[in-house]
Amino acid sequence: MKTTRFVPFWSEGDDSFKSDPPNADVSILEGNELKQTVVELQDPTLDGDNLSYTVKVIKGEMPEAGTEVAVFIDIIGRPLTPLSYAGVARRTYRRAVLY
Repeated sequence: MKTTRFVPFWSEGDDSFKSDPPNADVSILEGNELKQTVVELQDPTLDGDNLSYTVKVIKGEMPEAGTEVAVFIDIIGRPLTPLSYAGVARRTYRRAVLY
């Protein structure tokens, strides 16, 4: 799904990201040191090709500046995702039925 189609879904439904924001690991290279910060992602804003979030720091400290930024969104526990608890339960159930 393209980002332009994803952002409007942020606030749709009873189990939306707006009502239960996802956590993410933000990894930032600051000089020669890797800084990792756990954040809660809130309020996505799409401006052209740039997607930005307001973040609430949960663990660690956000560096003032850095390069080579990577964001890893935690999908565990989100319904209908392949790695969610619900997704694992569905696969286990299907395998049991197939055998």
